[in-house]
Amino acid sequence: MKRNRPIILGIVGDSAAGKTTITGGLRKLLGHENVTEICTDDYHKYDRKERSIHKITALHPDCNYLDIMELQLERLHYGQPILKPVYDHDDGTLTRPEYVTPREYVIIEGLLGYYTPPMRNFYDIKVYLAPPEDLRMVWKIKRDCSKRGYTEDQVRDEMVKREPDSEAFIRPQRKFADIIIEFYPKPGVDLKDAGPNLNVRLILRPTIPHPDISYLADNKDAHEAGIRFKLGRDSGMPVDILEIDGDVTPEHARELEKRIWDHLPELEPINPDQFGKFMDAGKERHSDPLAITQLLLTYHLLREYEGNTVPFAPPVAAMSRLKGPGK
Repeated sequence: MKRNRPIILGIVGDSAAGKTTITGGLRKLLGHENVTEICTDDYHKYDRKERSIHKITALHPDCNYLDIMELQLERLHYGQPILKPVYDHDDGTLTRPEYVTPREYVIIEGLLGYYTPPMRNFYDIKVYLAPPEDLRMVWKIKRDCSKRGYTEDQVRDEMVKREPDSEAFIRPQRKFADIIIEFYPKPGVDLKDAGPNLNVRLILRPTIPHPDISYLADNKDAHEAGIRFKLGRDSGMPVDILEIDGDVTPEHARELEKRIWDHLPELEPINPDQFGKFMDAGKERHSDPLAITQLLLTYHLLREYEGNTVPFAPPVAAMSRLKGPGK
């Protein structure tokens, strides 16, 4: 069976919502050599100085070449190379474009990935990241102060300036997602120290099929251990909701991971300490809720890969874990 295109995953969320962290784990699970990563920030019309002159934020559609994004998303969807613009976050400049040939999996992450109907047509899976705003502010201050040379006051002022555009253009894209990911702290926890103890709520919409984890619905032991699965509604739509506490017991986290891996019988599971990682105060840490989230997204990518016809050989990293004598 011949295949004719890569699988495209969209990850949309506001600045510092965790897009890069999610993507990093997916690259580890799928194999770096099998993933092409595109950041839609590269399609800014104006550099940092020009945005200041024009009094426009990077979140505003008029500050981005959305038409070029649409055209290049279409090319990637059909497995064709693109000449992608490049935005340098370190100094806020637009630099030399990059020639990109899509691999088996293409991850498109950024601010405005679902803004227009043509863009939304070219994704196989659409994810939206929706942490609470006070948590996102903590993440943004940590990132922009340590990596981009801002002061805390500058970051806070910039978030205030951006809020109208966040409300008008970024958060409305949530309604187009197949999966909504909400990391959040337990009540009373200091946000600066929440790190590996963050809970996660995964809203699984019926727009794509999800793995069967209904065993959790009436599993008292799982509930007490920090994993809950229930039916609910989101924006009036019936959805499945999976909640995982930051202090979930390792035993129950491994059991849920095993249930997801069981939906991928052709693959050997990899050690859970190889994903679910994030940086906190310059140190690499592990989160079971993050690991399960990344594994669930990997399930969707592999399921789409197996169900599609694309002209690529099976992923090297995946082939290396194939079971049986055909390995």
